[in-house]
Formats: sequence, C-alpha cells, structure tokens
Amino acid sequence: METTAPVLLIAGCGDVGSRLGERLAAAGWHVHGLRRRVAALPATILPLCGDLESTQCPAGWPPGRIDYLIYSAAASRHDEPGYRAAYVQGLCHVLDWLARHGQKPRRLLFVSSTGVYGQQEGEWVDENSPTEPSGFSGRVLLEAERLALGSGLPASVVRLAGIYGPGREWLLGQVRRGGRIAATPPLYGNRIHRDDAAGLLTFLLEADARGVPLADCYLGVDDAPAPLHEVVAWLRGWLGVTGEGPESIGRRAGSKRCSNARARALGWVPRYPGYREGYAALLDTP
Repeated sequence: METTAPVLLIAGCGDVGSRLGERLAAAGWHVHGLRRRVAALPATILPLCGDLESTQCPAGWPPGRIDYLIYSAAASRHDEPGYRAAYVQGLCHVLDWLARHGQKPRRLLFVSSTGVYGQQEGEWVDENSPTEPSGFSGRVLLEAERLALGSGLPASVVRLAGIYGPGREWLLGQVRRGGRIAATPPLYGNRIHRDDAAGLLTFLLEADARGVPLADCYLGVDDAPAPLHEVVAWLRGWLGVTGEGPESIGRRAGSKRCSNARARALGWVPRYPGYREGYAALLDTP
C-alpha cells in the first residue's frame, strides 16, 4: 500500500499494541498488527497473521514501505528458552523478513522491561544506571535490546515498568483475598497504567515522525514509585478490606525507583501520574 501517511507494523500486537495502533490509526496512520490470533485485533488495525517464533514469513506481508516497527512480543513460555524464542529469535525473524522485502523502517521501538535492572535497595535508576539483572528474563531482554540497537536501523528501547489496568488486576485480586506484605524492608515497585504505556509509545512515534531526535532508551513509568506495602494499604482502604488472608503477597526480586525524567523532558505526560489515580480510575469503571 503506497501512501503518504506513515505505515506502522506492530510485531506482537497485544493489548498495549492494540491501544497504540487504534490511536495512530485514528490519526491517519496505516497500522498493521502481527499476531497469532488476529480476530482479537481492533477493526482499525490491518491484520497480519503470523508467529514471531517461526522462521516462515507471514503470508500477506505488507508490500511497499514500512516506516516504523514496534517489537512488542510476549513470551508464551516463562522459562529461558521461551524468553529467548520470543524476544531474541523473534526479533531476528522480523528483521530478516524486512530485509527480504527490501524494507528499512525509519525507526524501531523495542519494548523491553525495567526488569533489566537488578538494584535491591530502593535506589533511583534511570536510562544510564547499571543493568545487572539477577534472573534469566532480564538477561535475555538485555540481549534482545542489544540486537535491536545493533540492527542497523535507528532504534530506541522502551523499558516499561509493571503494567496494570483493565485485565491486569493481579494485585487487586491479592488484596481482595486479604493479601498482606511487610513494611520493612520496603519493597519499591514501579508501574505504568496500560493506557499510559500505549500513550508513551504513541508519543515517541509521533515525535520521530515530526523529526524530533530520540534517545536510544526511555523508561516507561509513572511519576511516583512507591513501596508495595503503601500501595496495598491504600487499596485495602479503597476496597474496604479489613481481614487478612492466610498468605502474604509474593515479593518480587529487586527494589528500585525508576525515573521517567527523560520521557517527560521530551514532552510526555502520563495520564495517571501515580497508583492512586490509576487504580481509582480502574476501580471506578463499571
């Protein structure tokens, strides 16, 4: 499809990808969404049925130019081979498919995770902080980030914090069952509402399309990292939970406070600056 409007391919077009695809389609972009089950795609996104873990190029690969690529895979198996297949091998496959068709996007956005950081003591981290993850997931994501940045395409990595929002209510479920967590030592967590994750990716693509220079890495988090016990206490109060369940809420590895200063300096503003605003909107939704 030859057009003057920007053409975007979202490889791994899940929940967040669908939200940003809808926004850009409404702005006049032509958006292709690659995923296994294309029936789940919004009507405004052009479906491309394919498997990122397969070497076979999807039938119906879009002809002509592709201006932007977002790689937003999700591992279907939560072990090291599963992560490597989704993030490293999958990205290799998409880059190969582009090369076969002579397509060279103006920018690649690789969606990564703040899990690449291994800080444990509540330290503030930004895009320049050391990345020394303790688990395989962070190490594989770092490998995939290096692949994206060394792909020969202009590329930026977007490290998203824990995404919450409609359909992503694990913590709410824990709190409703009376889950609890110790206040000491404080476990700092970082989060971003689903709509803000999509909004940040949209913002970066539109900025690049306007000719704004982008950095090679951005952190996608809200304004207010908070100790998990504080978030749990606030949710218990909102939900009216008074009892305690038999089990505590599992403590994830790491404790850090991620800064979104770089994205904000570019002009991005989260709709939900902290967990109170985000969870209040979620809980007020019928």
